[in-house]
Amino acid sequence: MADLNDADPAKLAAARAAVALVEDGMKLGLGTGSTASVMVQVLAERVKAEGLRLRCAATSQATADLATSLGLSIETLDQIGRLDMTIDGADEIDPDLNLIKGGGGAHLREKIVASSSDRMVVIADGGKVVERLGLFHLPVEVLEFGLQGTTARIKAALDEIGLDGRPILLRKRDDQPFITDEGNLILDLSLEAIPDAALVNRTLNALPGVVENGLFIGLCDQAFVGRDDGTVVELHHDDIEDEIEPLFGSTGEAN
Repeated sequence: MADLNDADPAKLAAARAAVALVEDGMKLGLGTGSTASVMVQVLAERVKAEGLRLRCAATSQATADLATSLGLSIETLDQIGRLDMTIDGADEIDPDLNLIKGGGGAHLREKIVASSSDRMVVIADGGKVVERLGLFHLPVEVLEFGLQGTTARIKAALDEIGLDGRPILLRKRDDQPFITDEGNLILDLSLEAIPDAALVNRTLNALPGVVENGLFIGLCDQAFVGRDDGTVVELHHDDIEDEIEPLFGSTGEAN
């Protein structure tokens, strides 16, 4: 486990802002990824310092192991039921607070946990804020059974909605297929830009063999975007257009 003193300042700032929302007695969903790992450490520090009583559901085995090692109480989602809040990271965040997640391969559980929460709070650094989703590859969790047919159906479906010719790559780790916590495979779609994220989400999830994709549409309620100087920009639906502006440079790329 990394020392928080060595954590990326932007990620740490965002994590601290989100953890400040946690109240005693809450039921929390804990996300997965490098930024979420920082958040879990910050949360554990607060629990230890203030004696907060929390019930937590993890979005991956890696997060569960980290949280347990830090003294947090981890239960299954079925044991806890409806959650008050989930705090998670993102690979991309657009001006409507739609997300791409799944760089760590946990987007299936992350989407289930987020959908089981009254509020989803996302934490990220400024490099994750984009004007349009798609530059980061879109993960699609698929069954191993019938993989070639599923891949062909995804290609055909993308062609039909104007995203033809996009590469579809089987995710690997150490030259072996990456296996998710649910025992499935991941296909990474290099879409470059997604003109209609809701359409892509519906199209992919309607295909036999597809378990879930990494588009999170309408699930994020609030985001904290950390900067290298330790400051944080808060984004939410009410003022997203005003507050997202400073995160972009003249080229439209995130700072």
